[in-house]
Amino acid sequence: MGSVRKASAWLGLVEDNDERYYDDEYAEGAESGDAWVTDPRVRVAAESAQEEGRRIATVSPDSFRDARAIGELFRDGVPVIVNLTAMEPSDAKRVVDFAAGLTFGLRGSIERVATRVFLLSPADTQVVSGEAGRMQDGFFNQS
Repeated sequence: MGSVRKASAWLGLVEDNDERYYDDEYAEGAESGDAWVTDPRVRVAAESAQEEGRRIATVSPDSFRDARAIGELFRDGVPVIVNLTAMEPSDAKRVVDFAAGLTFGLRGSIERVATRVFLLSPADTQVVSGEAGRMQDGFFNQS
């Protein structure tokens, strides 16, 4: 197959009928009905994260009615990122008040991450700011 024909086939302008690139054994093995077998030591990240408590939820409520989902996640010990950018200011204030009461009642913490974006952290979660990490490593401190 010439280089112009290869380029045309790669672009999809002509049909690629060059058979030397296909492996007949692979095609026959696929038809034999062999199912994919996953190594039992390999687990899906979501499963292992849930088992070990390494989940973080993001919630973008549309109205105050969605505050219940925030409360249920936080009550289960999951850190929650609440994005209020799509809400009306009056409803957003109500959600922030709810989140503040929720974190106070469950001994957690609430932090503003960005404009109208908040992080609710359960009591057993430590939040490390980027500034503290830079100071300890000394990577950015080159004076």
